[in-house]
Amino acid sequence: MATDPKILYEFGPFRVDPEKQVLLRDNQPVAITPKTFETLLILVRHSREAVSKDDLMKELWPDSFVEEGNLSQNIFMLRKVLGDTPEDRRYIVTLPGKGYRFVAEVREVSQEAGDVVIASRSRSHTVVEHTDRAPGETLPALPAKAQPRFRWKFMVAIGAVLALLAVGTVFFLHRRQAVVLGETDSVLIADFTNATGDPVFDETLRQGLAVQLEQSPVLSLVSDERIQRTLGLMGQPPDAKLTPKLAKEVCERTAGAAVVEGSIASLGSQYVLGLRAKDCRTGSILAEEQRQAARKEDVLSVLSQMARELRSRVGESLVTVAKYDTPLEEATTSSLEALKAYSTARKVKFLPAGYASAVPLLNHAIEIDPNFAMAYAFLGRTYGDIGEFALSAESTSKAYQLRNHTSERERFFIDVTYHRQVTGNLEKAHQALELWAETYPRDRDAHGLLSGFTSQGSGNYQEAIEEGKKAMSLDPDFVPAYANVASAYISLDRLEEAESVLQQAAERKLEVPDYILFRYYIAFLKGDKPGMEREAALGEAHPGANDWMLHAEALTLARSGQLQRARGMSRRAVDLAQQAGQRERAAAFAAGVAVWEALCGNLPAARQKASKALELSKGRDVEYGAAFALAAAGDSSHAQALADNLEKRFPEDTSVQFSYLPTLRALFALDRGEPSHAIELLQTAVPYELAVPGIDYYFFFGGLYPAYVRGEAYLAAHRGAEAATEFQKILDHPGIVLSDPIGAMAHLRLGQAYAIEGDTTKAKTAYQDFLTLWKDADPDIPIYKQAKAEYVKLH
Repeated sequence: MATDPKILYEFGPFRVDPEKQVLLRDNQPVAITPKTFETLLILVRHSREAVSKDDLMKELWPDSFVEEGNLSQNIFMLRKVLGDTPEDRRYIVTLPGKGYRFVAEVREVSQEAGDVVIASRSRSHTVVEHTDRAPGETLPALPAKAQPRFRWKFMVAIGAVLALLAVGTVFFLHRRQAVVLGETDSVLIADFTNATGDPVFDETLRQGLAVQLEQSPVLSLVSDERIQRTLGLMGQPPDAKLTPKLAKEVCERTAGAAVVEGSIASLGSQYVLGLRAKDCRTGSILAEEQRQAARKEDVLSVLSQMARELRSRVGESLVTVAKYDTPLEEATTSSLEALKAYSTARKVKFLPAGYASAVPLLNHAIEIDPNFAMAYAFLGRTYGDIGEFALSAESTSKAYQLRNHTSERERFFIDVTYHRQVTGNLEKAHQALELWAETYPRDRDAHGLLSGFTSQGSGNYQEAIEEGKKAMSLDPDFVPAYANVASAYISLDRLEEAESVLQQAAERKLEVPDYILFRYYIAFLKGDKPGMEREAALGEAHPGANDWMLHAEALTLARSGQLQRARGMSRRAVDLAQQAGQRERAAAFAAGVAVWEALCGNLPAARQKASKALELSKGRDVEYGAAFALAAAGDSSHAQALADNLEKRFPEDTSVQFSYLPTLRALFALDRGEPSHAIELLQTAVPYELAVPGIDYYFFFGGLYPAYVRGEAYLAAHRGAEAATEFQKILDHPGIVLSDPIGAMAHLRLGQAYAIEGDTTKAKTAYQDFLTLWKDADPDIPIYKQAKAEYVKLH
């Protein structure tokens, strides 16, 4: 039988092109799924011959064991495509208990010679479906040369996010014998081939399948971030469509084990969906599934069923499939339009300036479906990533209310985000993350989040390092893990190890604003001015880092007493943040100015800047920074109101309860002349004293403030030795303090503490250290004048 790709097959009004895998009716393309097309091609090549069901199944699924129902479904859809009806079987007849026969006249046509009939398989007699073969008659096996020479080209790749996905991969080659892949194997989902012409399915089905497969505690998906990075290294745009060919190459480059391809086509008002899992190295089929949706509204439900079946076929136990199997319309949304907006938002977030593009898309998804829990959750996380914590809390709270409309893994994500962004209870967030990691042991997101603020905000830096490294091992291109590990190393003053982690990221060509800022601070802590200048220039030129870098430089200048320059830098940072619509971030920058003005003795300026910050935002860290500045500037009544508001709004918040409020209350006690009470109030802060509070983690100032205020209380109580211990504690932890101006103030206060003790030598050294830091300071700063006068008295 001829199988040359230049041979076409014609019957009735139809033409079959094996090379292009196209079916034409009256020269117009007909929507048909790849597996249905493959079925048709086998039958027309064996027209007028009886083909057994077993032989058909072996041809169609050579590497898999599938149920006979899959073949029946294929024949059913093929008959619909051809217009065959039960009353008029013009093309395919069933041989009861045996198989099928293609009964129409089929002509083989040479493509070069036009419609020239080379061979005919027609017969003149009429065929009645149930009398084609006598009972008990056997069917001949297909000849070996009839093996199909094409592969299914209409399948898709699904990127996972948020990202966040389960890992550890087990696949069935068929139902009877499982093939278990290695523990580090991962799966890449390609973009669906959409033959319907309806753009609502673009991205949507890919994201829907990702949500379904993420529910598995044993499957690991290649993340969207890693896919986009790999595409960039291949010279492709990061949003390139993942065709089966491109998906296979990305899968190989990311050391993935399998590609899942998908397709959707329309048959009248109905839809046919297909899934296929293939070994991305060999191209062999591991599993495949095909089903029909009666209506557009049923597509997501059918996709859920197919994903469930695929999970079991690729090796997952029926126990976990049943336990972690929330239908897609419940786990996300029943609206295709809402899911499309959400899917697009998840994809664009990881592109340059993605945050700005993602927010309106997520809001649109919520407008379409106000009960779309994960759209609220992802919006909350997006706001949190750009420092808009009040907006983040609002969206995350709504997601938390709707969390029962999600999958198990998504509930973990919402619970963790809720306790980080809304309640601020890091202990509860940590417990939820531990359970998440236990349930999904190879989920990079669980370990990545454990390495971040949840651990570092509690002072568990070593745990942050270990968990971050776990996340990096699961996904070597997971950007946040490198940032979290580097941050933890910096807090522990292990600068060489922090540099090493950032170098690993650079070698993988990973670069985000956080890395630039961390390199800047490493250079600062090492006293490397050229390094600081180099990173500052990079940061100021980076659209996602410029305001953060200007803020960091402003703090560094203020630490050296160059307040005029520092104010100019900060104004630029505030302006840039406001122009980007990030009011809370701008307010936090302004609050930083208020704090350093108060520390330097510029009390009217401190009060004015605090008011400016509060006009922009009433975010948690903004209120604390403003309250600290106001209390230090003598406006205790206003600061007390802010403290009361913080206590009311954040009764569980770890930073508020164990850092912010004890510090503010101690300042109020000092203002009342009660240093002993201030020291007593600060006992609450001791367990978390070396942790990075929220304001320091995100805005680089505010670390070790309880120790600083306790030192001032001891000074007020004339207990110099105890005061010296507190200020030395600040100097001993530069990786937590960074360029916060209290790092310079600690030298001055240490000198004052030694002076109280009568240790003139140590006092002089401490004053000299301060004055050296401030050698280029503006001359009219009150604290600078005071320091010089006190130093003279020591002589």
